[in-house]
Amino acid sequence: MVDGFESFVRDRMSALVRYGYVLSGNPHDAADLAQEALARLGERWSRVHAKGDPEGYVRATMARLHISWWRRRRREHPVRVLPEEVYDDSGLLAADSDMGLWRAVAGLPPRQRVVLVLRYFVQLTDEEIADQLGVSRVTVRTQASRALEKLRQADDFRVAELSGR
Repeated sequence: MVDGFESFVRDRMSALVRYGYVLSGNPHDAADLAQEALARLGERWSRVHAKGDPEGYVRATMARLHISWWRRRRREHPVRVLPEEVYDDSGLLAADSDMGLWRAVAGLPPRQRVVLVLRYFVQLTDEEIADQLGVSRVTVRTQASRALEKLRQADDFRVAELSGR
């Protein structure tokens, strides 16, 4: 069982960190999200692996962690502490290349951002998103609608790229 988990981590770590980056907008937070979610997966590997969707479990965990961390940080006053190591990934650089889109998405509230990431980046259905976030499908649609409306109002956002759904 441990070999399967280690193989999963090796194979999916980069993609999960990129997913975390899209959620958080910060490569360090992205790595933390992926690491924490994988640690939680490791504790439950046999059960989650038996269900057949460990990546879905990790992505759902990352989305929930991101929202939780964001809520906690709203009440905190962080200080600048330099990380011990820098994590570089060419996939992160590619995701960051469209600054107009990223600025618009980064300006959204966390729940709206998570819904858009799950819908357009991960390509989940509204029902799957609702299951992962523990909310109703109506809430997912409402959050997506509000987020897209905010993005349409942003001067540097290209609506045509997302409106194809």
